[in-house]
Amino acid sequence: MTGTSPTGPVIAYCGMTHLGLVSGTAAAAKGFETVLFDPDPALIARLERAELPVSEPDLDATFAASRQRLTVTADPVDLARADVVYLAPDVPTDDTGASDLSAVERLLDVVRPALREDATLVILSQVPPGFTRGIRGVRGPLHYQVETLVFGIALQRALEPERYIVGCADPSAPLPAPFRAYLEAFGCPILPMRYESAELAKISINMCLVASVGVANTMAEICEHVGADWAEIAPSLKLDRRIGAYSYLTPGLGLAGGNLERDLATVMRLGAAHQTDTGIVKAWVANSQWRKGWAARTLKARVLDADPKARVAVLGLAYKQDTHSTKNSPSLALLAELDGVDVAVHDPVVPASAAPVPVTAGADPIATLRGADVLCIMTPWADYKALDPAAIAAAMRGRIVIDPYRVLDPDRARAAGLEWITLGVAD
Repeated sequence: MTGTSPTGPVIAYCGMTHLGLVSGTAAAAKGFETVLFDPDPALIARLERAELPVSEPDLDATFAASRQRLTVTADPVDLARADVVYLAPDVPTDDTGASDLSAVERLLDVVRPALREDATLVILSQVPPGFTRGIRGVRGPLHYQVETLVFGIALQRALEPERYIVGCADPSAPLPAPFRAYLEAFGCPILPMRYESAELAKISINMCLVASVGVANTMAEICEHVGADWAEIAPSLKLDRRIGAYSYLTPGLGLAGGNLERDLATVMRLGAAHQTDTGIVKAWVANSQWRKGWAARTLKARVLDADPKARVAVLGLAYKQDTHSTKNSPSLALLAELDGVDVAVHDPVVPASAAPVPVTAGADPIATLRGADVLCIMTPWADYKALDPAAIAAAMRGRIVIDPYRVLDPDRARAAGLEWITLGVAD
């Protein structure tokens, strides 16, 4: 039996959380007949009504445009049509960065008996080294593939991947033809390697990102005290071939989102188990925690120490723009320090109820900051970049704007009479 369609292999994605939904939508957008499976009938009913549970740029429109190639189902029987089946539920982490793989394991128990004997099963969820090789009871080929999900640009990366890293039982053996045909349709390099190498490759990539974040945050803080401007320094680093044009050199408020923290925690656990040194990783974690407190320290020193009753406006609750996720959000970390303070918040996607302390919800950005003594712009949403600094100044009672991500144009902000404070430059 084969499920191959006239235009290529049939692809299935199982687990309709962020990773599976975005990846499956991209497969259909690329022209493949695609099955989107989740055992939760209520979630599938939402998808059938095109009520997508995640927020990503262009995802709703792409899902709608590809709908005729999508089968949305809660019945595992429909997986028998697929030549390549991805197991792709999100893997949540706890406050220590430890992964909870129970959803992956439960879904695997549902999916495994529904597959054809010649179907290729691909683990797309991020799992620790050794997980894929430890899977039993899969009749057909089994592979692991490194996911490239980045919140806020997830669909773009799914449609235009940089490369595919594929874990294999035998890296020297050719990939199953339907699997290779699917990957080759995206026109990027395919890197086969043993299961454990692929699983560790994802962690290695994130560690390099963390190293860049650590450099940017550490040196940006030095800039704040010596009169330098990190925004002037970063372009010179990007022109160094040893560092590169795409280096992650924008300072921020520590690590957020969950994935980077999970990988650091995984490396520390592996180091402890095998008695290897991971001191550099512990330093990155400590640096991240310190930098995450920048906004609270600045707000306290510049406003709240002198006026504990000051009204604070906070724009942005998501951990970054173009996503609904608040995992390790710097904004929520700031708000956790403001219990008992008069705070109004706004976010275009995340409800005010996500705040860890009582807050007032603003109807729109300007309404939120009306009468505020200080404004903290904690998520660089495009809506906030479009705000006129003069309108901000007119609505506020005070003049201090804490803008770590440089959402506002500094010259226009200062021209409007705002006292503009950001990361990486002395104010």
